[in-house]
This record gives sequence, C-alpha cells and structure tokens, in this order.
Amino acid sequence: MCRFFLASLFILFYAELLAQTSTQEINILFYNAENLFDTDDDPLKNDDEFLPDGDRRWNSYRLKQKLNRLSKVILNCAGFVPPDIVGVCEVENRIVLEQLLANTPLNRYNYSIIHKDSPDERGIDVALFFRDDQVTPLTYHYVPILDKNCQVEETREILYASFLCAEGQDTLHLFFNHWPSRYKGQTATEQDRMQAAITLRKEVDRLIVVNSKVKIVIMGDFNDQPRNNSLIRGLQARENDNLDHGELLNLSAGWKQGTIKYRQTWSVFDQIIVSDGLLQAKSWNTSYSGASTVTLPFLFVEDAKYKGKKLFRTYNGFSYQGGFSDHLPILLKIKK
Repeated sequence: MCRFFLASLFILFYAELLAQTSTQEINILFYNAENLFDTDDDPLKNDDEFLPDGDRRWNSYRLKQKLNRLSKVILNCAGFVPPDIVGVCEVENRIVLEQLLANTPLNRYNYSIIHKDSPDERGIDVALFFRDDQVTPLTYHYVPILDKNCQVEETREILYASFLCAEGQDTLHLFFNHWPSRYKGQTATEQDRMQAAITLRKEVDRLIVVNSKVKIVIMGDFNDQPRNNSLIRGLQARENDNLDHGELLNLSAGWKQGTIKYRQTWSVFDQIIVSDGLLQAKSWNTSYSGASTVTLPFLFVEDAKYKGKKLFRTYNGFSYQGGFSDHLPILLKIKK
C-alpha cells in the first residue's frame, strides 16, 4: 500500500514537472537526418541510390530502423519532454515525415508537419514539425535561393515559419536552412553559400525594418563554419554579444564540440543564430547557455582509424551501419 502511494505520488510530481516545463520553455531542435529517403522510385528525383536494388540496398527494414533511430534522438534531446519544434533537412518528402510521426514512439505527441518539395536535384528538403498543443503556428513560406542573375538555384530553399509563444503575444520568427554543400570543393562552392546568406539576410532585414526588437531564430546546416565569409559577411552574424538593435549573434561561434567530423577534424556546420531582440527580451528569451549540440552517448562510436569518437552513421561509405546521422543535432532553449 505504501509503495503504491509513493509510486502514485511520484507520477503526480512527474506530471506536474512536465506541465511546468512545457509552459515555461520552448525547445527547438534542428537535425540533419542524413538521407532520409523512402523506398519508392521517384522519376523526378535522383533517388536511385536509395532503392531496394540501388547501390545502398535501401529497403523497408532499414527505413524503419532509421525512423526509430531518429525518434530516439528527438525524444531524448531535451530531457523531460520532446522538443516543441523540430527542423530537419535531408528528407526526401512528406511521406517519410508522416511515417516518422506515425510509426515510432513520436506518435504519442501532437506533431504537425510543414513541408514543401524543393528544387534540389536529389529531392532532399528542409521541413519542420511542431507540437500544436504547445505552440501556435502563424504563417510560413519557403524562400528560394537566387543566383547573381536572379535565377532560382537548384538547391534547398530556406523555410521561414512564425509561431506564437504559449500564454502570451510574443512571436518567434524561425528560419531553417540547408545551404549548398562543399561536395565540389570549398572554394568552388563558396559563392553558392554566399548567395544563400545574402538571400537570408534580406529576409531578416524585412523583419527588422518592421520591428528592431524582433525575435529571430536561425538554425540549420550551413556547410560553413561560424567564421567563414558566408556567415560573417553574407549573413552578418556577430561573434560577441555587444549588439545593436537588429543585429544577429552566432551562439555557435565558441562551441568546442563540432557537429560533423571528417577524418580527424570536427567542424561546426550546424549552427544557431539569434537576433538581439531574442537575447534582450524580458520574457521568452535565450542566451549562450541556451544553445548547444546534442551529445547523447549513443550518437557516437569509437574511431579506430582517426582516434577518439566519430558519429554513428547510417552508412560508412556504402557499408550499412544502422546508425543515426553524420551530423549531431543542435538544440535551442527559449525561456519565459
């Protein structure tokens, strides 16, 4: 009887703690899902590699395991409760997101999806899903990346979405990104990322003109580090917090833990950038300590070749490993 009473008391205490956490904090996760493809051939996309008879022998079993792996990260990244908003990239379509939310333990939560097919030649997209019992969506749109001739680049678009914070009138403006890769070399592709940065900066400026104290969150895989030209000159993201109204601060600039590893070198490609309006606000604000990489132990394995740890990926080359991703997730906590 005593044990039953204590167990019931613990459950009530835990439920109350969850309720308090959900109303006093907004957690935003960004995760590069590393090639989250379905198993069907889409003739309009370059997805042949990820088919049952493709080079990677991608099948329904491997997809199911991948979805469960991703859900494990999402459920564990923020402690007591799953994140309120999750931005993702390298997803093929809405179908795989629906499967993630319906066929894994994430189905216990009220997540809704925002997604649009991008012009990327591989068909990989930027998307988000959110808990509609925790945040209220206001509006969203996708921003295409334009080249110098104002032509749409065949790359991932920038996802903009705004949300109303719980129990208040504060609006969060979010930009989720997956900038052009370095596949053809850093120098050869630098201008592509600069164009993405310039495009994003224009969107930020449109918000700042209306309200210099606007609360902006920028997250994503930028395929550049905080001190590269695209972030410093293109986006104009500062590294110190002595900011004027309307300026951006890169909360990732001082991170010691990188988010992606190539051979023996870690790089901070996945970053969190915020406006000074979010830093200086009296309610619903954040700080350096609110931004972090998610370093759950199961995301790593021993690196026998280059020493230390490396990420537990889905594939090592073309060899199936059954892991999570080649990127670490990043998390931002916004407190009331």
